[in-house]
Amino acid sequence: MKPNMKLWIAKQMKELMKTKTIDKIRITDICKVAEIERSTFYYHFQDKYELVTWIFYHDAWDKDILDLKSSTEAMEKMRKEYLFYKRAFEDNSQNPFWKYLVEYFAERYEMEAKKKMKADTLDTQLIFSIRLFCHGAIGMTREWILDDNKMDASTIVEMLFQSMPKNMTFLFNPLNNVI
Repeated sequence: MKPNMKLWIAKQMKELMKTKTIDKIRITDICKVAEIERSTFYYHFQDKYELVTWIFYHDAWDKDILDLKSSTEAMEKMRKEYLFYKRAFEDNSQNPFWKYLVEYFAERYEMEAKKKMKADTLDTQLIFSIRLFCHGAIGMTREWILDDNKMDASTIVEMLFQSMPKNMTFLFNPLNNVI
């Protein structure tokens, strides 16, 4: 057995996505290139969509979503692995990648807001603003990737931070002393 099976399977999925779109990849294909049994795949992942999302989570977990430099590094990584992210964002299945990202970032922003406010709960308006921002930021990131990311990563990150709703800015925006 490989030392870190999840990473091994993820690496094989990235390789497959260089030649096929997600909808054309079957679990059988992943198992074949990873040289594993189907039961091994299902032990680690529910389906291929969870695998693609896990790859993102694994890559993004150590990034500080409130830091310009860290966020720019994350966007640069997406640019470096352009084909993987393009294929992930192109998928319009019932479990599209972008929906997982909205939930991921909404949870992270809510967690950060609670920490900064020293609160157990957030008011409805702030939760709405966080979700609105996450939908917009993921949508613009998707557009950036699918449009061959012509804009510099640091520029898009700054524009995303500048587009935060006002009630989020005082908590999160690293540019609020610059703008």
